[in-house]
Amino acid sequence: MPKTLTWLTPFSWLTLVALAGLGLGGCKILPTPVAQSENSASAFNPDKMVEDIWAPKVIPYLRQKAGPFAEVHALAKTDPAAAGAKYGNPRKQANSPWTFAVRVEGKIVAANTQSRAATMDVDVDGDDKADARVQIGPAIRGTALRDSLDFVQFNDFTNQIDFAQFGKAFNAYAGKTVLSKLPREALEGRTAKVIGAYTIEGGQDLPLVTPAEAEIGPKP
Repeated sequence: MPKTLTWLTPFSWLTLVALAGLGLGGCKILPTPVAQSENSASAFNPDKMVEDIWAPKVIPYLRQKAGPFAEVHALAKTDPAAAGAKYGNPRKQANSPWTFAVRVEGKIVAANTQSRAATMDVDVDGDDKADARVQIGPAIRGTALRDSLDFVQFNDFTNQIDFAQFGKAFNAYAGKTVLSKLPREALEGRTAKVIGAYTIEGGQDLPLVTPAEAEIGPKP
């Protein structure tokens, strides 16, 4: 015998729909603690990273590694690998140029403070001719400070963008904490003492040094 089909009245259909709506309405979608934790862990703050390592690691490393500019540059021009092993970062990327830690001490013989990428030219051997050009910002070119450190490696970063931002963060921190405090007027004739880093690159008039520490003496 065929089964009897039970037909729902329109009222019954409405009742079922209402009950289903009540059930769904009582549900809430909440973020899980795991998702929140992953978002926090993935946050990348290069400025904070540089601030955290600047005093305990960056400055002591550069003070220990840096050599007198004239000595470093003479060796770098004749044997970059030997200079790099002594004054540079031996763990650099294979295709990257050597970056050297240096001490620049001498007389300021010229300065360009009209540009945001301000510089001062320093004579280190007493012949009244510039031997090194020191960046004093606020705009700073290159990533010499980052690249001189043997405890900073590209493989420690998620991608090239993060690595580049980390390099810029060194310049920003040096600019904010060191270079912004330097005098800008009547620099010629004053003495300068700098600890920083530079990379030999083609087409430069003078080696371009990025300071991590800098001091300018009084007017003569």
